[in-house]
Amino acid sequence: MNPDLLDILSNSNKDIDNQLLMDYLSGKLSGNEKHAVEQWMADNDFMNDAVEGLENIPDKKKVQVTVEELNRSLQKSLRKRKIRRERMRPKENPWTYLAILVILMLCIATYFILHRYLGLPHLRSLPSGH
Repeated sequence: MNPDLLDILSNSNKDIDNQLLMDYLSGKLSGNEKHAVEQWMADNDFMNDAVEGLENIPDKKKVQVTVEELNRSLQKSLRKRKIRRERMRPKENPWTYLAILVILMLCIATYFILHRYLGLPHLRSLPSGH
């Protein structure tokens, strides 16, 4: 079997061999091995649902093709999501930080110049509307 077909389960399945699972789907397992896989599936709802879905494919030769298509689709979707996330993440630009710092310093300097040298009243000393 092509090892690329097993990629769909490569990171999510540490308890059971992926080749064993594919052999289960193909009906190539002995009674004890089949029972062990079914027992493992009983404890793992996600994998149970996935295997049941793959078992519903009428032509068992198409199971491998379906797994391959699912794997390609999953990888494509994850790649798109990663690219979208990278586009949304702000890029670190030192000029932006420098511009913000300069604007803040100009605002503070303007405040002190207006209040100290031009004699404008402080905000606390302004009459309230009450």
